[in-house]
Amino acid sequence: MTVATTNARDIFRSAYENRYTWDEGFPGYTADIILTQGEEVHTGKIQVNADYTVEVTGIDDEKVQESIYNQMRDIVTHRKRGNFEGSHGKNQFNFGEDDPTGAVEILVTGDAMGSNYKVRGQEICQVSRVMGPMAFTINTEESLDTGEGYISIRYNAIFRNAKTDELKGKRDFKETYEKIGNYYLPSCQVINAIDAGGEKSTTEFTFTNLQLLQS
Repeated sequence: MTVATTNARDIFRSAYENRYTWDEGFPGYTADIILTQGEEVHTGKIQVNADYTVEVTGIDDEKVQESIYNQMRDIVTHRKRGNFEGSHGKNQFNFGEDDPTGAVEILVTGDAMGSNYKVRGQEICQVSRVMGPMAFTINTEESLDTGEGYISIRYNAIFRNAKTDELKGKRDFKETYEKIGNYYLPSCQVINAIDAGGEKSTTEFTFTNLQLLQS
């Protein structure tokens, strides 16, 4: 392994392990949810269990319930603590190019999804990934320093055709978190989306009455 590879791995690992995640004692939590999309408003309840499984109740529309479930799974996945060696131990890391903002590009080989990253300071500020016919890039614009790691709270995702590079859509995310007990829990997520045809939509997930489950 070259010195460059070792350094690239160390830089990425430092940023990876600096992400805010829920610890092994995470008991799970419940919340009331309000989903607002255009003129439509839906209310229900969500429960995230200690094993990170998600339950959505009180929503009559099955498609809406599935949408909330999928969005909660995305949120929970980013808070789940992962082991670096388990996730990236077999991958090789090399430096790409520095960009004008001072971010360092990290090129990853061995990752089945073809992921590359940019790291600024001790934060991963960009993820580029190919999944089948779709390529996407996530850029972090603002983060929250919890004192126990960072949470991306303003970021965008750009989707393109992996072969032609044709723009397929863009989503801008803005999130807020509330500290309940020892844990930061999501209290709001707003998604402004633009599809390939230029049509715009806004979806807002508001979480209230956040309560940790009794462990």
